[in-house]
Amino acid sequence: MKRRSVLLAALAFTATSGGTAMAARKPAAAAKRVVVYYQTQYTNGAYVSPLALTEHRTGVTDVLVAAVHLNDLNGPYAPVHLNDDPPSAAKFDRMWRDLKTLQGQGVHVLAMVGGAAPGSFTRLDEEFDTYYPLLRDFIRQYGLDGVDLDIEEDMSLAGIERVISALRADFGAGFLITLAPVGSALSGGGNLSGFDYDALYRSRGRDIAWFNAQFYNGWGRMNSTSSYDAIIARGLIPADKVVAGTLTSPANGGSGYVDMATLKKTLGRLAAKHPGFGGVAGWEYFNSEPGGATAPWKWAAEVASALAVRR
Repeated sequence: MKRRSVLLAALAFTATSGGTAMAARKPAAAAKRVVVYYQTQYTNGAYVSPLALTEHRTGVTDVLVAAVHLNDLNGPYAPVHLNDDPPSAAKFDRMWRDLKTLQGQGVHVLAMVGGAAPGSFTRLDEEFDTYYPLLRDFIRQYGLDGVDLDIEEDMSLAGIERVISALRADFGAGFLITLAPVGSALSGGGNLSGFDYDALYRSRGRDIAWFNAQFYNGWGRMNSTSSYDAIIARGLIPADKVVAGTLTSPANGGSGYVDMATLKKTLGRLAAKHPGFGGVAGWEYFNSEPGGATAPWKWAAEVASALAVRR
């Protein structure tokens, strides 16, 4: 299990084209991204704002709001959900305002689609004409800079190629398309997505901004550089397109958490070893160590210092 499964609640959501995606916004500089997954927007009834990431000048480059699901149109739930509710639910109003503020400060905001709750990519694969417009209109409505495709169910290569091609055609060259495979999927090993990532990179690599490769839960590790090195050694996917994904807290539903001191050593070695090293991604924001729930922004500041990221 890599992403927390989400129970879906039944509320209506109507996708509109009331906004446009930020197609004019250029992708972040290729190297040294600091990526934060932002799934828990409320904890113990209190709202968790992402604004501390810029208020404290942490060096964050990308915030990935999670997790978006495409639901069965014949089922009991609304077609599009963000975790347990439609994105238009009042509980998210402040979140969307805060994310827009981050965008105005130069941080990219992407939506993570999929994760542990299955179904979204099966629907995109098998009923593209029905479900892709739901995703497209959601992106437009909230003016997102990109999407992170976290595919943890079988999907065909042709299916994911079609999704990527449609996103590029609809949102232009500046739109960020990332994927979140388990780390071993990029080094010829285990895979949760069904299709072959080598084949995908050969056919659509020019449209993929980067991979948020997951080096935890047995799919890789960040207590050394070995898992990342294995990907680069294959000579297919360059270092500027591989972001090292790690857990930000031992409480975040998985194994393979690496303490901050060890993580910073590994990041420093990766940056020295691989010119253009893509950076680091943390799952997830709200309880990130070393600050924990009271100061989760400290994780981004610490890893950015290891990468010498300045904003």
